[in-house]
Amino acid sequence: MSELQRFSLKQGLILLFSFVLLQLLFPVAGQLDLMLIQPWTGTHGQFPWRYDWFLETLNHKYVKNLLILCDISFVSLWLVSFKIERLAAKRWQYAYLFWILILSTSVVGILKSQSGHACPWNMTQATTTGFFWNFNLSHGHCFPGGHAATGFALMTGFFAFRKTAPKRAYFYLVAGLILGLAMGWAQMMRGAHFLSHNLWTAWVIWCCNVALYPFFYKRLVPVQTLDMEQPPTFIQQPTTENTQEAA
Repeated sequence: MSELQRFSLKQGLILLFSFVLLQLLFPVAGQLDLMLIQPWTGTHGQFPWRYDWFLETLNHKYVKNLLILCDISFVSLWLVSFKIERLAAKRWQYAYLFWILILSTSVVGILKSQSGHACPWNMTQATTTGFFWNFNLSHGHCFPGGHAATGFALMTGFFAFRKTAPKRAYFYLVAGLILGLAMGWAQMMRGAHFLSHNLWTAWVIWCCNVALYPFFYKRLVPVQTLDMEQPPTFIQQPTTENTQEAA
C-alpha cells in the first residue's frame, strides 16, 4: 500500500468517525447546541450581543477581510511563481492552497444557500414568562456556518505542504482550527449560528480536501519522494544454462 493510499484510508476513517460523532453528539439545534448558546440568550429570546462592535464589525467584517487578503496573497504567489524562478518549486502548493480553499468555501456556501435550517435568532419566540424555540421554521439558510468557513479553510494548507514543509503544514492546520472555531463561536454569541453549524463546516472543508488531494498528490510531492515510494523493479539475471544455450 502506497503512502497516498495509507493517508487516504486514515483520513477516510477520521471523516467517518467524526461524521458519526457529530450526528450523535451535535445534531443541529440539539441539546448541546441549546445548552451552549443559552448563556448568550436573553430572558425573552433576544441576543444582547447581536450588534456588539467586536463581534459584528471586528470579527464578522475586519477579520474576514484580513483572511480574504491572505487568499489574494496565495493566488498572487501562484501567479508570480511563473515569473520568479525561486518560487517555481512551490507553484503547485500555492495553486492548491488557493483553488481548493475557494472551492471548499464555495461548497459550504452552496450547502448554506440550499439549507432549510434557520438561524438561532430567528427561532426564539418570546412569551410573557420567557421564550421557546420554534424548530418548525424552514428559512434562514444558516447551515453550515459560512463565516467560520473562512477560518477553517486555512486547513487546506496542511494538505498543500504536508510533504514539502511539515512545520508550515501544521501551522496552517492549527491556525485554521483556531480561527474557524473563534469566528464561529463569535457568531454563536451573536445568535447567528449554533456550534453544530460551525463543526459541520470544518467537516465539509476537511472532506473536500480529502476527496481532492489524491488528484494533486503527484504535483505536491517532491519527485525524489515519489521515486522512493515506487516498488523496486527486479531484473531477472540470465542463468548459466541459458547463457550456454544462447552460445
